[in-house]
Amino acid sequence: MDAHGIQQVVQNSRLVFPDPEKERSTALGSGAAFYALLKRSQEDPDRFWDETARELFWYKRWDEVRTGELPHFSFFKGGISNPCYNMLDRHVKNGGANKTALIWEGERGETKFYTYRMLLAEVNRFANVLTSFGVRKGDPVAIYMPNLAEAFIAILACFRIGAVYNTIFSGFSEKALRDRLINFEPKVIVTADAGLRRGQAIKLKEKADRVLHDLPSIRSVIVVDRLGTAPDMVAGRDYWWHDVMKHASIHSEPARLEANEPGIVFYTSGTTGKPKGVVHAGMAFVVQNYVYAKYHMDHRPDDVFWCTADIGWLTMHIWGVAGAFSNGVTTVIYEGAPDYPLRDRFYQIIEKYRVNKLFTAPTALRMLRSLGEAAMEPYDLSCLEVIALVGEPFDPETWHWTYEKLGKGRICVNNTWGQTETAGCPLAGAAWLTAMKPGSAGLPFLGIDIDVVDDDGQPLPAGTLGHLVIKKPFPMLCRSLWKEPDRYYETYFRPIEGCYFASDIALKDNDGYFWVVGRSDDAFNVAGHRLSTMEMESAVLECEGVAEAAVIGVPDEIKGEVPVVFAKVSQGHEKTDVLKNAIVSRIVSAIGKIARPSEVYFVEALPKTISGKIMRRLLKEIVISGDIASDVTGLEDPATVAHIREVVASKVK
Repeated sequence: MDAHGIQQVVQNSRLVFPDPEKERSTALGSGAAFYALLKRSQEDPDRFWDETARELFWYKRWDEVRTGELPHFSFFKGGISNPCYNMLDRHVKNGGANKTALIWEGERGETKFYTYRMLLAEVNRFANVLTSFGVRKGDPVAIYMPNLAEAFIAILACFRIGAVYNTIFSGFSEKALRDRLINFEPKVIVTADAGLRRGQAIKLKEKADRVLHDLPSIRSVIVVDRLGTAPDMVAGRDYWWHDVMKHASIHSEPARLEANEPGIVFYTSGTTGKPKGVVHAGMAFVVQNYVYAKYHMDHRPDDVFWCTADIGWLTMHIWGVAGAFSNGVTTVIYEGAPDYPLRDRFYQIIEKYRVNKLFTAPTALRMLRSLGEAAMEPYDLSCLEVIALVGEPFDPETWHWTYEKLGKGRICVNNTWGQTETAGCPLAGAAWLTAMKPGSAGLPFLGIDIDVVDDDGQPLPAGTLGHLVIKKPFPMLCRSLWKEPDRYYETYFRPIEGCYFASDIALKDNDGYFWVVGRSDDAFNVAGHRLSTMEMESAVLECEGVAEAAVIGVPDEIKGEVPVVFAKVSQGHEKTDVLKNAIVSRIVSAIGKIARPSEVYFVEALPKTISGKIMRRLLKEIVISGDIASDVTGLEDPATVAHIREVVASKVK
């Protein structure tokens, strides 16, 4: 693998140390104390997980901390508890009943506020509703909703009664919805009449109705009346949320669940084939995300936390549900896109609710950077303390902008790495306790054994690109694939025996920080040289006037593959040949002539999922074939495809 480009980025990186006063104000009080805890957790992970789990409530303690090895293992075996109890009841009983738990803001500016006591009452009501519809422990429940408060209530109610839930992104196509529901076979679907998406009403109930004939498992459909669109309601099957909640009791005894019982099934995007239903154990998921969020964010009781993800992606469940509520903070939910209806809506929400802890995606920060500093001037953002993010490689240029411009040099920027399968983030920093390194995904976190290896599974030296693998189990790692245990092994454990295979290319540097440079299938070979998306995109983003960039490899008769660049120009800049030449020159300078792109396309927007990941495969299809034949499920704005097709076609002519 040719690591010249990424090595240059790594060699130019520098540690940025946290504010000593902030460091002293943390629960541990010093970075030295955290590093000592980190070392103990990695040398004796079972003891660490035992001590961590004891910070939460259990009806019965576990018989063994961990049994088994990868791929088949369990944590806190025999331990009996309830995830919802640890996220709500625990705080109510410990004096936090009247603290604000949840703030919801709609795209049109509507708001709802719930204290922990109020939220618990609503969750208990819906738990009783589900029970009245015959839902029992282990039964599957599908939640097909946008970012509504009711979606969070439904999730917590499933945790409370021990139902296994799956949330489905409200922007999915009918085919994507059908594929997931057919595989999951839910007993009940919770949905809304419609959801708002950039001002447009997306009629969810109508879409669900068109696939229900394929789903004999579904007995009931519960519908939130969000927009008053008056969908058809089938008597005996369809029920309005407000009707069934009206007389439900606010008291519901939480189910007593063994720590390894399934709690969540979450489907991967299915962009390369049939969607995979990743299974997470409910209570083990909460235990690990409790302690990870605690240190990733430096969570404190008076935090106002905003996770910008959609409820249809596991990121929100990790950070906005398990991480936030188990730590007893106030969490903000926004229904719409953070750049709608105005591009500075992001800043409006931070100022309005005095958000001090933010979890977002690199794409969102690049969007803000493209607006320029003038866009943030009307807002008082001094409340911001910690910004953490996940989703894609985070280029150093946007890191510095986030730290210096958005945060005025007063914040912690915590880049992380995680996947649907790993749940939370096994690579990250601890806010105010570990040094930050722009562009890096951080350090192996608490209780994690992670490495970079070659094709044979042998560890690689610092500075060498290889496969990212995890060598030991941890509580929130996926346990199986729903109804497909053989596929679970084949996908994640066969490539390198004895390890979880992440399908990501990475390297570790001399300071022990990891750099995840892209998916294995995003990297490409140019004349035998292995190039990654991160190193090339980072070079493009160094050019003044470039807001976002995506690089793909396309077939070439001589070199095998050649790079093609897609660039979005920053506000106030022009799409000129001068900028195009600057992009080419910067890539050549940063990586070498071998990386010279065959073409640079200027576009108005890049195809992205709602969580901010760039769908590079769509760009590749358009360049190679002129159109898209594969699944566009998960695309945040389908109009980008037509725009990019036109841009590419105009160059071809």
